[in-house]
Amino acid sequence: MSGYPPGEDPELLRRLLRAKDRMDAASHEAWPVERLASVSGVSEAHFARSFKQAFGVPPHRYLLTRRIERATALLRDTDLSITEIAFHTGWESLGTFGRTFRDITGESPSAIRARAKAAAHELGRVPACIVSAAHRPDLTIAVSEKRRRMTGDIKGSDEKEVP
Repeated sequence: MSGYPPGEDPELLRRLLRAKDRMDAASHEAWPVERLASVSGVSEAHFARSFKQAFGVPPHRYLLTRRIERATALLRDTDLSITEIAFHTGWESLGTFGRTFRDITGESPSAIRARAKAAAHELGRVPACIVSAAHRPDLTIAVSEKRRRMTGDIKGSDEKEVP
């Protein structure tokens, strides 16, 4: 034991950051907890629990955020087809990409692209990193929970997400 409270151990945080950096660098790849735990050098259960404690979201939700952020940038900045963007950002199915993208952003990929093209002249002087950060999806709840809430299939609005 290091003597640090959970989530404040500098060695563990360094290991978690290593996995987070790998996801950032290759968000198009599959990152199951087993692979991330291996990169971090800790057990799967410890990794999943510690990652959420350190960064506020589970690893899968963090990866979704990065994929959607990357897809949004590609929709805005390239002429790649939506299908190409889906596969470039790690999705195995166009349908899953479109549904998840809409669930997270509230808009379809084509609507985001159309809005970005219309506003392109306004963003010309803003650095790309600032534009990406401003459009970063906020996944404070699981996508499936968000989907249930949008369809009205929940018991009450005061329910909390179960990890």
